[in-house]
Amino acid sequence: MSRIKSREQSHRHRFAFVVASCGLLATSAFAGSARGEEPPAPPAALPAAAAEAAVPAPAATAVSTAGASTPATPATPAPPPPPYSLPWQLRPATAANVLRSDTAIALYDNGAGASGSTVASMFLASYKVTPTLAPLVRIGVSQNNAPATGADGTSFVNPIVGATYAKRIDSLRWAAFLGATIPIGSGGGNIPDPGAATANAAGIRARSAMDNAMFAVNYFTAIAGGGIAYVDHNLTVQLEATLLQLFRVRGGTAPSSTDSTRTNSTVGLHAGYFILPMLSVGGELRYQRWLSTPTQSMMGVISNFPGPNMDTLTMAIGPRAHFQVGKGFWLRPGIAYAHELDMPLTTASYNMVQVDVPFVF
Repeated sequence: MSRIKSREQSHRHRFAFVVASCGLLATSAFAGSARGEEPPAPPAALPAAAAEAAVPAPAATAVSTAGASTPATPATPAPPPPPYSLPWQLRPATAANVLRSDTAIALYDNGAGASGSTVASMFLASYKVTPTLAPLVRIGVSQNNAPATGADGTSFVNPIVGATYAKRIDSLRWAAFLGATIPIGSGGGNIPDPGAATANAAGIRARSAMDNAMFAVNYFTAIAGGGIAYVDHNLTVQLEATLLQLFRVRGGTAPSSTDSTRTNSTVGLHAGYFILPMLSVGGELRYQRWLSTPTQSMMGVISNFPGPNMDTLTMAIGPRAHFQVGKGFWLRPGIAYAHELDMPLTTASYNMVQVDVPFVF
């Protein structure tokens, strides 16, 4: 019996040990499973320098949004400036690289059936040395054919050298000009060539008296002028004024040059509109007035200017084309008809046509 009890107790002890061992194993397995589902403990904080190095720099050409990469939006290019309508005989309110051929053809008569014609051509070259400053040189030739009075002739007139300073502020452009003539034109001196002198006088009228200084071949002329233009919505409206001070340097006894000094002025208003990108139309009102009273007409008329010879009023209108002939190269040819509005040009029934061919680069 004692042996039997001893065996039973031994079996009970073994069963209790097995049960306890199984319980411990189950508890350990459950605890291990729970620890596997928890997030790992965070690492120790990095030093600031290391943290910055660990963070990748943002890409310059991409922006990450929800894991997607989108190209950066390029900068929007600035819109082109509004088109500018070039004046006919006023100065452009801009500093530009340009070569320009400008010819005025005038038909007239003396009121008694005798008619004549004049061709006065100007050639200009301008080059920008800075975005706002452009020196220029301008030369001219006048040819008078079958004049109502006087001899046929051709004249090389005084060149002009000068510079334009121009700026653009929003829709407004303004420009200032300083220049002078070089008194080397033909048809001057005490004994001028009759044909050249007649061509000079006729050239003044053919160009609406807006270029008097170039035809005053016995005078050195200082020129100062300014203009302002509104340019927007395909429209250009420009106002300009110029003061010319003449100093006689030769031909002291010539009948057309008895004044030691003369003062002249010009004012102009231009309006132009772009009907199409390649086509604009422009009109111009021009007024010239002597601020001193010359003792002799530069046309060789009479001493002490009478009232009608003191000023000149003309108008012009015509179309202009605009062709881009290369990157940054433009050809802007135009033709305008000009007509006199008061004496002395009305007495000779002046009709003028201007052919203008600017090449801008």
